[in-house]
Amino acid sequence: MTQPQIPKEQWAQVIEGDNKLVFKQIPVPTPSPTEVLVHILYSGVCHTDLHALHNDWPLPRKTPLVGGHEGAGVVVAKGSQVGPSPAIGDAVGIKWLNSSCLDCSFCVRGDESLCPHATLSGYTVDGTFQQYAVADAKHVARLPKGVDFAQVAPVLCAGLTVYKGLKESGARPGEQVAIVGAGGGLGSIAIQYAKAMGLHVIAVDGGQEKGESCKKLGAASYVDFMKPGVDVVEEVKAASGEEKLGPHGVLLLAPSEKPFLQATQYVRAHGTVVLIAMPAGAKLSIPVFDTVVRMVTVKGSYVGSREDTAEAVEFFARGLIHAPVKVAGLSELKGVFEEMGANKVIGRYVLDTSK
Repeated sequence: MTQPQIPKEQWAQVIEGDNKLVFKQIPVPTPSPTEVLVHILYSGVCHTDLHALHNDWPLPRKTPLVGGHEGAGVVVAKGSQVGPSPAIGDAVGIKWLNSSCLDCSFCVRGDESLCPHATLSGYTVDGTFQQYAVADAKHVARLPKGVDFAQVAPVLCAGLTVYKGLKESGARPGEQVAIVGAGGGLGSIAIQYAKAMGLHVIAVDGGQEKGESCKKLGAASYVDFMKPGVDVVEEVKAASGEEKLGPHGVLLLAPSEKPFLQATQYVRAHGTVVLIAMPAGAKLSIPVFDTVVRMVTVKGSYVGSREDTAEAVEFFARGLIHAPVKVAGLSELKGVFEEMGANKVIGRYVLDTSK
């Protein structure tokens, strides 16, 4: 394949001092010997990107920083040590996990996200809110030929994250899982993965519009926490069946603390509560006696491995996952963040880097 023409400069959204977002031109990066340069065509916008903008996590963030970690595009250059795959012209995705050492005990057993030497796209290294980005060749997601780049972009974080969380819940086909924050970007995709995995979904979120969206995507029932006088705990139990035993698993995707405190009250005995969202400053308080005698498991789930990525993409490639996306231009990111901060986003925003 003919070597693509690579410009020297590109448009990017850059977080500068005082957490100020600036849309400007910057140099196109050069891949290291183990990296590939990807022409980013579309990049999803995740709530994590908003945390990165505000710098409100207890995790050191690069500054200045190009955010973003759901980038889908084409390999246009590769380092001298990169093998035959991926090749120039291959469709790939850049994920939250930009690289890991592949040598430590975590990497060896497939828990690359726990690697103490891991780098994070759009947080500790520049991410995908730019037209060209670099990533470790061994960690880019391999995408199918002819892929719809706008549709697959959210799978690279939102899809991967919720798919991993559903696996961590231990829920089996035919069982129930409550998805809290089901109408948002992660939740809308989580409903589809759960359905494809044979699970029955109790969707929890606020507002009629989100409820209609959740039902359309395949949720068996919907609990509206904004409904006057609603008791979320009792409503979720009621939605789980006549015995009101509660769902077998719970995925917490909500951007606030209260749902985390409610989940252990309605999950089924011997069920599992999976923490995925990370609201700034949130803490978890659970009754020890009740948690012990009901044998409830509470665990965190943090993105996924390269194997999880391949599995998540395979669901998409088989036509089982259709991310409800809204396309905006890269130049419009500030407005997207404002809408996201107001909790008005239904589905997932994807940025077209050509605009």
